[in-house]
Amino acid sequence: MECRVLSIQSHVVRGYVGNKSASFPLQVLGFEVDSINSVQFSNHTGYSHWKGQVLTADELHVLYEGIKLNNVNHYDYVLTGYTRDTSFLEMVVDIVQELKRANPNLVYVCDPVLGDHGSMYVPQNLHPVYKNKVVPVADIITPNQFEAELLTGKNISTEKDAVEVMDLLHKMGPDTVVITSSDLPPRLGDRFLVSFGSQRILMPDGTRKTQRIRIEVPKVDAVFVGTGDLFAAMLLAWTHHYPTDLKTACEKTFSVMHHVIQRTISYAHEMAGPGRRPSPSQLELRMVQSKADIEDPAIVMEATVL
Repeated sequence: MECRVLSIQSHVVRGYVGNKSASFPLQVLGFEVDSINSVQFSNHTGYSHWKGQVLTADELHVLYEGIKLNNVNHYDYVLTGYTRDTSFLEMVVDIVQELKRANPNLVYVCDPVLGDHGSMYVPQNLHPVYKNKVVPVADIITPNQFEAELLTGKNISTEKDAVEVMDLLHKMGPDTVVITSSDLPPRLGDRFLVSFGSQRILMPDGTRKTQRIRIEVPKVDAVFVGTGDLFAAMLLAWTHHYPTDLKTACEKTFSVMHHVIQRTISYAHEMAGPGRRPSPSQLELRMVQSKADIEDPAIVMEATVL
């Protein structure tokens, strides 16, 4: 059965971020991807220069209307990432709600990009839109620790706090929550990051069961762009293949990330030369070169069921 994703994200001519980061891996795994580019930039904004255009909420509406007029607005998934504009985000919510009316089984995967390490890198007025409008219609969300704390108003200092925050996020709407990174001390040593996942599953008798996992991920000493977009896309894909097995879906997702990042960092250091920090262009994700790992990742990280 064909599975179709509407991905509303940024686009860059050169490199991998937003739709460029999500579309190819999803297509490799057999998904049809319809892309709406929220921005079209020459490259990501970590370079010295960038040029391009930003799609307005009205222009998003026009594009969606065109799809609807042809009666091809039938989707299994919606995927969204970084947005800077409240009216655009509200239009996304309207579109998701309409698509869910047409297909009640539609799954909305949202990376609620607000900030990291204690500071926001989107305008403050996006916070209430995410909290009150976006998260309630989302089915899968992938916040980092800062974003999870911001959305729930609760700090994470212990594993117990992380579980409570994920439960609070479930109450807001999403059945699957993955906290992609946290500041909690890893058991494997300080070269690792701790991530958490939680999934509520509706049982045949109408009750809900929750599976929670913890996974430790190796740190890499480099700044990558587009990894969050790749992560959300891979979580979409692997939860589709393992809808009631969050442990396996996360192991596959994190392992894909590991393979792509390792290939990228090796290439970047080789291109930069000994003792030199790689440039943004050298650190662009080695996506095409990782096709085999995306399709069938060797599991290099195991999740622990909590």
